Amino acid sequence: MTRTTPRRNVLISGAGIAGPTLAYWLNRYGYEVTVVEKAGALRAGGYPVDVRGTALEVVRRMEVLPRLREAHIDLRRLTFLSGDGGQVASVHPYSITGGVEGHDLEVRRGDLTDTLYATVRDDVEFLFNDSIDTVVPSDHGVDVTFHGGGSRPFDMVFAADGMHSRTREMVFGPEERFHRYLGYCFAVFTMRNTFGLSHETVMWNAPGRAAALYAVEDHDEVHAFLNFARPKSPFGAFPDLTAQRDLVVEVFADAGWEVPGMLAAMDDADDVFFDAVSQIRMPRWSSGRVALVGDAAYAPSFLTGQGTSLALVGAYMLAASLADRDHTAGFAAYEHDTREFVTLNQGLVGEGGTTLFPTTAEGLEQRNERLRKLRTIPTAEGRPAHSALTLPEFMPRT
Repeated sequence: MTRTTPRRNVLISGAGIAGPTLAYWLNRYGYEVTVVEKAGALRAGGYPVDVRGTALEVVRRMEVLPRLREAHIDLRRLTFLSGDGGQVASVHPYSITGGVEGHDLEVRRGDLTDTLYATVRDDVEFLFNDSIDTVVPSDHGVDVTFHGGGSRPFDMVFAADGMHSRTREMVFGPEERFHRYLGYCFAVFTMRNTFGLSHETVMWNAPGRAAALYAVEDHDEVHAFLNFARPKSPFGAFPDLTAQRDLVVEVFADAGWEVPGMLAAMDDADDVFFDAVSQIRMPRWSSGRVALVGDAAYAPSFLTGQGTSLALVGAYMLAASLADRDHTAGFAAYEHDTREFVTLNQGLVGEGGTTLFPTTAEGLEQRNERLRKLRTIPTAEGRPAHSALTLPEFMPRT
């Protein structure tokens, strides 16, 4: 008579990027996986995200790289404008991002989440329109109650629910302990493409302020982006949509170029997303049988361009660390093997802020001089941090 080891059952909070990736690999390692997502469905469309370096190997091993290649946006031009709307420089985007032509990926966030979900939906339980209400350690694991009602025991719980993770707050305490504000706030939304833009971004800069129009393709919509420096994060505006819009209008009231039209479009938009430009820095990524992954653990901010790649790599490394270990040893291995990669990529934030959002007239002019000297498409291997980790091989559980 053959005895089989019961499958360990785990819960993942969040069906964005890190969540489905972690679900895929844990399922491959023999875990019984449930994913809970507070939204009623996956978000369609969305702003573009980058997949670079080590993260490309993760999606290759998931056998979704060809599909993502088909969804590649292929942004061809990034044009910088001065405060009066005059052109400063027009460069290839990889000159700024450190990406590698013909290798790295840029896809709509919705295309990536759809692709990841498709790889696991038949093997993993998804609970949409629900969320975790309480997490209580027990002798056997973790007892979870759900907002929609009911409770279930799990061997482990994973928070993949973003930078403002409620699961993290329940287990580790208030976000303020781990939130590192980087001095900027931003609003992003969609508006009509009346500018004739295609496969390009145009960015207007004044000291401490930036406005950008991002055209993914020949489409009737563009992503509008308004960013501004703020010494202290305006936390009071975050719960109040009207306060958010009023703050952005106040900051950009005297701005030129296309900004007045962008402010008017923001007033009519139903998809405005407002937030601080920040990182999550935590001394540890686990507590008991609960672990964090992706932005919930180490959001690097969009200034690094590495949020999506860290989510993919972190999810792979967490699952691999648990392949043949219990939670204590597995979580320790996850931190030991992944933290240096995270730290290197979070460190790219200084480069991004200096290039995209100079806060002084002197800094802006210095940035513009550097841009004027960029003339060719880069042929380098990308920034070293992007590929600074070699993935362990997948070892299926027997």
